[in-house]
Amino acid sequence: MMKKNISQIENYLDKLFPNPKCELEYCNDYELLIAVMLSAQTTDKGVNKVTKILYKKYNSLEKLANANVNMIKEIIRPIGNYNKKANNIINIAKSLLTEYNGIVPKTHKELEQLNGIGRKSANVILSELYEIPSFAVDTHVIRVSNRLKLVTTKDPLAIELELRKIFKKKNWNKLHKQFVLFGRYHCRALKPNCFNCELRDICGHLIKN
Repeated sequence: MMKKNISQIENYLDKLFPNPKCELEYCNDYELLIAVMLSAQTTDKGVNKVTKILYKKYNSLEKLANANVNMIKEIIRPIGNYNKKANNIINIAKSLLTEYNGIVPKTHKELEQLNGIGRKSANVILSELYEIPSFAVDTHVIRVSNRLKLVTTKDPLAIELELRKIFKKKNWNKLHKQFVLFGRYHCRALKPNCFNCELRDICGHLIKN
C-alpha cells in the first residue's frame, strides 16, 4: 500500500466522519461494557433499544447483579442469543462488584476475563472509556480493510496488527470508529455506494463486481 493511498483513505474518512462517535448509548462505564457485550452479532440500534429499558429498570450494578435472569432475558430477547447474554450481564455485574470495586478494568487481560468480552470488545472499551490507543476489528473493519487492499486476510487479530502497523498510533481510536461507520453507511456488505466513493480508484470491490 503506497503512502499516498494511506493519506487518501485518511483524508476521505476525515471528510465523511470528522468527529466519529460510538453509536452505543450509555451513561457510565459499566453501561458501555454491557452494551458492547450485547452488540455481538447484532446492531447498535437494536442494543440501544433494549438497554434503554434494561438500564431504567436496573439502574445500578447491584441491581443487575441480583436481577432475575428470566426478567433480563425478556428485556433483551429482541437482540438474539439472549439466554447467554442475560447470564453474561449478571456475571459481569457480579465480577465488577467483587473483583474491581465496581469499576471497569483498563487492561486487555482483565477485560477478557469478563463473560462475553473478547479482544474486539476489549479494544472498544479501552478506546472509548480510557482513550487507550486501540484498533477494534469487527465485520465492518474486516470488509473495508480488505476492499481497500490494506490486508489480504479475514482474521481479526491479523488485521488489527496490520492496521496498527499501517496507521499512526495517535489515530487508531479515531480510525477504527471511522472504518466502522464507513462500512455501516457507505461500504456496505450489500449494495455498497461505490460510484459515489472517492476511494473507488484504490478499491478492489468494483473490479470483482
